[in-house]
Amino acid sequence: MVIMGCGRVGSTLAQSLETRGHEVAVIDQNPEAFRRLGPEFGGLTVTGVGFDQEVLRQAGIDRADAFAAVSSGDNSNIISARVARETFGVQRVVARIYDSQRAEVYERLGIPTVATVRWTADRMLRHLVPESSPELWRDPTSTLAMVEVPLHAGWVGKPLKALEEGTGTRVAYIMRFGIGTLPTPSMSLQDGDQVFMLLTDQMFPTVSKISGTAPEGAH
Repeated sequence: MVIMGCGRVGSTLAQSLETRGHEVAVIDQNPEAFRRLGPEFGGLTVTGVGFDQEVLRQAGIDRADAFAAVSSGDNSNIISARVARETFGVQRVVARIYDSQRAEVYERLGIPTVATVRWTADRMLRHLVPESSPELWRDPTSTLAMVEVPLHAGWVGKPLKALEEGTGTRVAYIMRFGIGTLPTPSMSLQDGDQVFMLLTDQMFPTVSKISGTAPEGAH
């Protein structure tokens, strides 16, 4: 595992990976940064620019299973991630990005990203205002979330497909009798079902209003 950036995130990630038995190499321009790894760290440290091909080779990128770019610079992170993926063929690559708009662009280029500022702000918001949406999961770009939506009794007995068509989104899974159940084309909603959907923050108010209201024709 090769990590570019030995700040708090990079050093914590390196220590966690090493604890799990992985061979780890860490790259940073500042040799003083390696102090964060602690005296017990047994991996490789390489001083240099993380997108320099020779520096990457010194870190063992030729045989790496994964690469994480977690420096403080968006440009450095995305360049090094693309070099790791496109030049050295590393399949598992992820980059930390502060600019959420950039993160969306890089996701479309096939580089998984963690949009740090937006993701952190959203997590803080949900601790401060927990009623904003009962989410269980959020994607790294902080765009898509999995949330439990309210289910009006009028939906009981209706096809699950009708709820999806009415809300314009997908059901990820249903908790039925305490057991997670994957949706099927023939499934109908039952009393006591907990419905979890995939949606954006903008969709949540509309979707929850529709699912929490009796459908047309229901009594």
